[in-house]
Parts: sequence; C-alpha cells; structure tokens
Amino acid sequence: MTTIAYSTTSTATGGRDGKARTRDGSFEVTLGTPKELGGNGQGNNPEQLFASGYAACFLGAMKYAASQDKALPRVPSDAEVSATVGIGPRADKGFGLAVELVVSLPRVDRAAAEALVAEADTICPYSHAVRGNIEVKLSVA
Repeated sequence: MTTIAYSTTSTATGGRDGKARTRDGSFEVTLGTPKELGGNGQGNNPEQLFASGYAACFLGAMKYAASQDKALPRVPSDAEVSATVGIGPRADKGFGLAVELVVSLPRVDRAAAEALVAEADTICPYSHAVRGNIEVKLSVA
C-alpha cells in the first residue's frame, strides 16, 4: 500500500467483557463474551463486529467492481451480503476463525453474479487481509 486514504482508531478496554470506542466518539459498543464461549451473552462480541464489517465492505467492493468494469452487472439496491463468522479452537493452539459470505443479488443472472462476487473478492480489503489466513467460503444465493 503506497498511501493511506482513511484511518480510524478504536480502543478496547476490558477485553471480551468490556467496551470499545472510536477515538472520534462516533461508535461505541459494550462487549460481551457469547454464552457458547463461557460468557453471559450480554453485549456484542468481536465476531459480530467482524461479520458486520466484512459484509458491508464486501458489498462496497461489489459496487466498486461494477463501476470499474461495464461487463459486470450493476448491484441492485436490494442486494445483501450476509457474513457468518465462526470461532473455534485450532489444532496447534489458540483459536481460529472461519467465514462464509452469502451474496444475494436479486434479478441478476447467476453467472454474472458469480463473476461480480469473484471480482469483488480480489478488491475487498477484508478479503485481502484474511486470504491465506482463514477459511472463507463465498456463495451466491
């Protein structure tokens, strides 16, 4: 990366059972460990935040790809990307993540939708960040 067009800072306190807040104060969240990981399930968790960010970013990447390549279909206003983020123990040690992105592009031909999803995967910074590090499954609904 040669230049940074935007950056933000968020600070967490208390770990999975604390708070996180952006430096500019535009976003603040109470964090809580999910029941499945031994917590009380109160608050949001890092996996939910990652899933939301990845889904939004991937949809943005599809819009960008469509704007750059006229052979790709336009992204309908009712398009959706659902990101499922799973966490579990790794064989070596610690924990790992797995992601599934399901893309819904109403009224878009399946082959064209799959081409758009494939192109977006080459553009999305979240996809770049996780490629080769975690399992990501892409599908068109």
